[in-house]
Amino acid sequence: MQSGEKNAQPWLGKMQERWGLETTRQVLLVLAVFSLAGSSVVWLRKGLFFLLGYDELTPMWLKTITYILFIFPTYQTLLLMYGFLLGQFSFFWEKEKKMFRWIKSKFSK
Repeated sequence: MQSGEKNAQPWLGKMQERWGLETTRQVLLVLAVFSLAGSSVVWLRKGLFFLLGYDELTPMWLKTITYILFIFPTYQTLLLMYGFLLGQFSFFWEKEKKMFRWIKSKFSK
């Protein structure tokens, strides 16, 4: 935002500052990436669980392990793909690297 310009949505400005983005447009694109990736992974999870024959009788622990092993990495990949398509790849690539460093630190102790 330029000095003196008021943001009609103060939460957008807060997100812009927190994420270190330059424009409100970038914030909206990042939010779109999160929305697209989240919606896609829900759709893919339903398909995967159907193919595996999971239903309401499938133990929750099995669904959880399947989710962690397949759906979580798929979501991370979708974030990068949609980020690339919407011109926000570098933002999501930095977030991915930060997350993997955090995970690595938890397992390296």
